[in-house]
Formats: sequence, structure tokens, C-alpha cells
Amino acid sequence: MNRSLRRVAVAVLVMFTALLVNANWVQVGQANSLKHNPNNKRLLYSEYSHRRGPIVVSGRAVAISHKTNDIYKYLRTYPGGPVYAPVTGYYPLAGQATGIEAAENDILSGDSDKLFVRRISDYFTGRTPEGGSVVLTLDDRVQQTAYSALAGHRGAVVALDPSTGAILAMVSTPSFDPNPLASHDLTTVARAYKALNARTDAPLLNRATSQTYPPGSTFKVVTAAAALSSGRFTPSSQIPAPNQLTLPQTTHKLQNFAGEQCNGGRQISLADALRVSCNTAFGGLGLRLGDAAIKKQAEAFGFGRSLSVPLPVAPSVFPDNIPPPQLAFSAIGQYSDAVTPLQMAMVAAGVANHGVVMQPYLVAKTLAPDLSTLSVTQPKQFSRAVSPGVAGALTQMMVSVVQSGTGTAAQIPGVTVAGKTGTAENAPGKPTHAWFICFAPAQNPRVAVAVIVENGGTGGIAAAPIARQVMQAVLGP
Repeated sequence: MNRSLRRVAVAVLVMFTALLVNANWVQVGQANSLKHNPNNKRLLYSEYSHRRGPIVVSGRAVAISHKTNDIYKYLRTYPGGPVYAPVTGYYPLAGQATGIEAAENDILSGDSDKLFVRRISDYFTGRTPEGGSVVLTLDDRVQQTAYSALAGHRGAVVALDPSTGAILAMVSTPSFDPNPLASHDLTTVARAYKALNARTDAPLLNRATSQTYPPGSTFKVVTAAAALSSGRFTPSSQIPAPNQLTLPQTTHKLQNFAGEQCNGGRQISLADALRVSCNTAFGGLGLRLGDAAIKKQAEAFGFGRSLSVPLPVAPSVFPDNIPPPQLAFSAIGQYSDAVTPLQMAMVAAGVANHGVVMQPYLVAKTLAPDLSTLSVTQPKQFSRAVSPGVAGALTQMMVSVVQSGTGTAAQIPGVTVAGKTGTAENAPGKPTHAWFICFAPAQNPRVAVAVIVENGGTGGIAAAPIARQVMQAVLGP
């Protein structure tokens, strides 16, 4: 009898131990995965039981939570709509948040360690918890202008403050309405997402940060920077500009856009080659400099480096170990060169800021629910791209592009603008991408801009007028 009782007792003890171990494993070992499981209704109820903090631009909320009468007590809405959707992203009832909603979720939800004392206070006072606010660097006037100017096209606009790195505008088109994606009706969410995801023009893609393109002739600014930084060239240096550039190791030839001539096929100054965007001159210059020198210069502007603003940014690429025939094309922004619009805005901003590229950022500050300050972003240097002397020479060369070269459509009365056009081949049989990078005023820059219009034709015609409008929105009447 005692033996039977002992066996039962041992069995009960084993089962109790197993139950205790399982409970601890569920509560501790699996806590994180259970917490983030989209099927965890308790998590959803908890997340929606209090007000999520707003995302603010120029003093107004472009994402905010409103009280409802359903089981999810607060509904996320987006007064900023498509103008801001690629930046704000959306906060869905089921699935992953995107954009700033994801990048700053801890602040917006109230879960940040910076709000720990607030959460303790809420617990003891019975006060309803709330999330904090995220204040963006975007300027509403500039953002609205960029969005309107780009409407009807596929492309992106990025505007930076060259001296700080603050992002004044970040637009990607086509865009989307994030409100249906944040609905409390899962059928509405699924229908909206399916429709957007099925579109061939990819409205859910933030082209400013996540899409890379061939930079076309805007990359000639980088090649020119490498030449000037080498000490072997000045803006007045004469370089060959044949009607066709014979490439080594191949029978193929590099031509100028639309078969045009540069200075009648004779030699041309480096400054004039940039002004008229001479392919053969810059292709030959690239062969003389070598791929290592150009790659080093590109990396000094930020190519190949990881970047978060805090939205993740796709790395821009200048390829390694380029065969000589392809190097001539890479020197003019073709072949395997791939850049984000943000990166090309950083190139313009680096030249504008005396050769220093500042770390770009979207979040100006974060605030607690009582509007006390949690954090303020301090500008910091990202890289030293070129010397002040080289930056000054590049500035004058880019001014000539706008005054009398390929970028005259970017001229602003009473303001000296520095810029560079780009016309990038991207796929056989498709129109070229249109690029323009610029900054103004040239001698005291307040804004640097990059514009791409996908399959828009030439940069001087399609992209430069958009950049002009964005610069005017910053500089004012």
C-alpha cells in the first residue's frame, strides 16, 4: 500500500514539476514571441486601450488616435493622408506597422524606457496611459509643394537642410491613403492592402529611401569631386571631349546624349564639361582616375554605408573592380551604379555645406504625453566628402549648370542656384529617368534637393522645374 502511495505521489510530483516548468517557459521563455504574436488578442486589446501618441509636422498632427465605441477603444487616423503616408507609414490592427509608426513605436505606444516613470505614475494615480508624440523635421509647406509638383508621376523628392541634415521634405509618388489600412474592420484592411499591393506602380514603396536607381549624369558631380580632390585637375583643366569615346578592350563606343557634340569634339574644360553634361569627357576622365578613386569619393559621400533616418535606407552602390569599358559608363552614372534619392540629396548637401555631409534625420524631437521633452535630435557630421576648396570649386561649376547649361529650368529670380541634371537609361525601350540635384542660395545654402521622375525624359525638362518649386517653398517669396 505504501509503495502504491509513493508511486502516486511521485507521479503527482513529476506532473506538478512539469506544469511549473511549462508555466515558467510560457511566461518567461516565450514571453517575447507571445507578446508580438498578431493573434494575441490580449495584446491588441492592451495596445488599443489607450491613446497612441501623434506624429506631428509643423504643429499639426499627421497621424493621431481617436476614441471609438468598439472593443478597440482608439482608432488610428491619418489627417496627413497620401502626402505623408510614405513617411508616417500605417499602424494596422493585424500585421506589421510601417514608416515612423514602426521606427518610433516605443514612443508612440508609451512603451519606451523614457516613459517608465510616467507609466509608474499612471499606475498609482489611475491616470489613463498615453503614448508620446514624435515631432518630425518636415516642413508642411515644402512637403505639400513637393507632393503637388510630383503629382501624376512616379518618383521622389528629398529636401535637406545642408547645415544640419534635417529632412525638410520627403515625397514618394504614387502614394496611398493609410486610413483604410488602420481600420478596425479586418475585411476593410485586407481589401485595401490587396488592392494596393497588386498595383504595378508600387504605391506602398517609399521611393525616397527604399528604391535605388541609376543616377545618370548627377553622378558626374561625384566624378568631378574625385578629379578635383586628386590634385591633378582644376575646373579649368582641359580634357578630351570626342564625339565618340573609344573604349578599351571592346569595339563599343560611348556617345553623348542624343549624339550631341561637346565643343565640336575638341578639348573642353572640366567646368564646361559639367555645364553641358558631356558624356565622352567624363567617361574618359573616369578611365584616367580609375575605379578605386571614384569609389573612394562615392563612399565619402555615403555610398555603401548603412543609414537610418530612422526609416531604413537602402545602400547606394558604386560597383567594385569595374572592367575598363564599364568604368567609363559608371563615371557618368550608368552601368551598375545604384542610388536612392536621399543619397543624391546628400551629395548636393555635402557640396553645399563646404564638403561636410551631415547625418540626415526625420525626427526633430519626442515629447511625453504632458508635452515635456523626452529627446531632441542634435545635428552631427556623417562624413567629410571633400575639402572646402573642392566644395567651393564644385559649387561654381554647378552654378554654371543652372546659369547657362543643362539646368536653366531651375533658375530662381534673385537667387543663385547650383545644380546638376541627370538623364538615366534604365531599361531597353523605356524612357530615361529624369534627375536633378541642387542647392540654394549657392553661397549661403538653406536647402539641398534631389528629384527623380521615373521614365520622365530629361532631367533639365522634367525634374529641374520640380526642384525649383521645392527650393522656392523653402526660400519663400
